[in-house]
Amino acid sequence: MNVSALGVSRAPDTVFFLTDYGLRDEFVGVVHAVLHRLAPQAAVIDISHEVPPHDLRSGAAMLARALPHLGPGVVLAVVDPGVGGKRRCIAVQTRVADEPRANIFVGPDNGLLMEAIDTAGSVELVAEVRRGTTLVRVDPASPSASVSESRHAVTFDGRDVLAPAVAAICNGVPVAELGPTLRADELVRLASPVLELDEHKGRKALRAEVTWIDRFGNAQLAAGPDVLGVGENTLLEPGDSRRVRLEWSGGAGRDERGDGRMIRWVRTFEDLEPAEVGLIVDANLRLALVAPQSSASDLLGLRLGSVVSLEW
Repeated sequence: MNVSALGVSRAPDTVFFLTDYGLRDEFVGVVHAVLHRLAPQAAVIDISHEVPPHDLRSGAAMLARALPHLGPGVVLAVVDPGVGGKRRCIAVQTRVADEPRANIFVGPDNGLLMEAIDTAGSVELVAEVRRGTTLVRVDPASPSASVSESRHAVTFDGRDVLAPAVAAICNGVPVAELGPTLRADELVRLASPVLELDEHKGRKALRAEVTWIDRFGNAQLAAGPDVLGVGENTLLEPGDSRRVRLEWSGGAGRDERGDGRMIRWVRTFEDLEPAEVGLIVDANLRLALVAPQSSASDLLGLRLGSVVSLEW
């Protein structure tokens, strides 16, 4: 079987790499080295290695945010609290309807990949990649070369299982040949973030979870601009603003609540005063609480998992 048999015109030549490994230790560099040794023709692009340790929700959201901007290739994502345990390693191939983008995803079957996979397109094929699998390299320069990483311990599947599988894909091995086929509905999914919209007597109320706090302290919510009655192409005009009532809770079992203040929904950061908390539609087309030149999350005491209530 060749790669064209499953709708892939040629072997991918780019790997998009995301982990919670950080950059202090050698983990990222070692996986790069394995990929380079086994598939030297493949370019590796680092999305991020600063996913908070073991934080599947943050890793899944980060990968989904990045996906629309990735070209064709293979996504290798590793946030793996259960490494070496019962969770499976998987390779998922999707069918992409529109513009070319990454359509093969390799990682642990713990929910990390699923939001991005849903964004990418319909699932075409899922294969389980098992420890100790030997993958024949489709490489004219060394047709008999193979990959077998079974001699290693069970605590670094990014190096020993997932990277060799990605290299095999880049060398022309079809996803179907990586291991036993699985059904898409067997794959693990993470719980959805809080997102509730209500309308009563002409007023709307939104409860939405904080799903991302970036390094500037902007707090992205699990909601797009459609809940405010607008679409992607009908956002606020320059200089326009609307007022929204804001309340919030700490999340993760915390009881603290916000003060029900009125804030402005604005078009850009520049429409707000320094340290004024406001609501914008961010670069990922999600609602976000922001404060120019300040951290909105610090000003409001927000953290990942906090639940925000907006009324208008």
